[in-house]
Amino acid sequence: MAKLSVDKALLKAKSHAKKGEFEEAQKLYQTVLQAFPKNKRAQKGLAALNKPKQPAATQGPPQDTINQLVNLYNQGQLIVAVEQAQALKEQYPGAFIIWNILGAAYKGLGSILEASEAFKKVTELNPTYADGHNNYGVTLQDQGKLDEAITSYNKALSLKPDYADAYYNMGNALKEQGKLDEAITSYNKALSLKPDYADAYNNMGVSLREQGKLVEAIKAFKKALTLKPDYAEVHRNLSTLIKYKPDNTQVALVGEMIKQSDLKDDDRCHLQYTYAKMNEDLGDLDAAYDNYSSGGKLRQKLLSYDFKQDELTFEKIKNTGPKLKEFAFSKPFDAATNTPIFILGMPRSGTTLVEQIISNHSEVHGAGELTFLSRFANSNNIYNQTINSDNILEVRKNYLNELEKVSQGKPFVTDKMPQNFLYISILLKALPEAKIIHVKRDPAATCWSNFKHYFSSKGMGYSYDLKDTVGFFKLYQDLMDFWDQQYSDQIYHLDYDKLTVEQEPETRKLIEYLELGWEDDCLSPHKNKRSVRTASQQQVREKVFTGSSQVWRKFEPYLNGAFDEFEYSSAPPLK
Repeated sequence: MAKLSVDKALLKAKSHAKKGEFEEAQKLYQTVLQAFPKNKRAQKGLAALNKPKQPAATQGPPQDTINQLVNLYNQGQLIVAVEQAQALKEQYPGAFIIWNILGAAYKGLGSILEASEAFKKVTELNPTYADGHNNYGVTLQDQGKLDEAITSYNKALSLKPDYADAYYNMGNALKEQGKLDEAITSYNKALSLKPDYADAYNNMGVSLREQGKLVEAIKAFKKALTLKPDYAEVHRNLSTLIKYKPDNTQVALVGEMIKQSDLKDDDRCHLQYTYAKMNEDLGDLDAAYDNYSSGGKLRQKLLSYDFKQDELTFEKIKNTGPKLKEFAFSKPFDAATNTPIFILGMPRSGTTLVEQIISNHSEVHGAGELTFLSRFANSNNIYNQTINSDNILEVRKNYLNELEKVSQGKPFVTDKMPQNFLYISILLKALPEAKIIHVKRDPAATCWSNFKHYFSSKGMGYSYDLKDTVGFFKLYQDLMDFWDQQYSDQIYHLDYDKLTVEQEPETRKLIEYLELGWEDDCLSPHKNKRSVRTASQQQVREKVFTGSSQVWRKFEPYLNGAFDEFEYSSAPPLK
């Protein structure tokens, strides 16, 4: 681009900006910067576009009023902030900054849909406000709309190329999509702009762990702790990758941190699980059990969990299931591009290993734990209203569309969301071509493994108390018995413990059920290089081994007979 044309472009951009034609001005500044990245006039012009414009007195409230609203938000008075912002936006509907604060307050209250609508309004009122696009992206991501969220982050970055938070949020969305290499690239871009970004190092460590790059993951977690030594979540993440010895300095540090009286509940919860892992590794099982129990109590408090809600949910499902089975369509569905393979059961029952086995087959892509089925079933309110063909067809269409996006061109795709056992009646009605594998494991082993793990998802409230865990397991068993009576010929039951003992015959039967040709790679799940996002990350990268269902027994003296009502193997515990 010649100097004269650069000058013309800059003058034209400035003219567009004066007229309020911000998008045209932005495009011209960006064209100049593509040719001359260090052109200061273009840099200043673009920066001026991205700078939030204070509304004139006739268009927006006085600055003091905005400051008062911001102070309410910063002080945590979110309900009051929402009330005042609602009143102000009626008075000043064009003041995008009011909508932005309203969105932030709604998000702080957990009202994601309302927050999303507010941030969307921000982007409409001021399309050049990068923060608005970034904030809107976060709320879209909270709703599971990952492609739309990434579009918003890209828009924010086009307006503000040095926006570290947008790169970080983009990384989180890509990580959630399983695009781990792209996520790590995005985290690295955030870190190049903000080298002390401890959150980016933490989430990059999580991504590396999911890829099985454990040495690199440990390095990332340690870097995060170098920047922020009291980062409780990182201490817990690091603890999942280390076998502790008494001389490890992290043990003493966490021991001191956990004594602090002014810790937030969330931080104390992370540290309790960290210290539990440390004490278990060091052989102090009494202390470890106390830590697991204390951490669980805090987690249930933070989640506001109530076991009665789960009981009501299971009851509602059993009432609706038969109605779904009886519902009939006038004509068959169009053929699906991909055949879904649902691997379901209790969390920590061996579903990850089963997915590794199946996805080592050349015709299968392992997509991991997909939220599609629950999201579309719940959004269509199928368990809460009269069943109709439109709702069921909507579930089918949306699920298959999303499945194709993650299929990587393979005809079969696994969906390893364990809790899909709640939706068996819906999935068999909407997706009759689906294959269902129900993975069963020793009840005591399953319950113990649920209890001792910290789950990042918020739908596992039962698992943080042994009594609730046992109660939930009974609800699950009862529901699976119910489904078996309804759909006995459509559910394949796989015994995890038998699979680990008789690996080849059980694997051959499984592949035969899926109507796939036999491939020897299915006997080497530990060689599967796909990412694993569950708590079983390290285990499934080792050869299949027996005896894992007896690990809980070393804690048996502390359990007060919690599992006595279960029938379980009498094999001795692992040494």
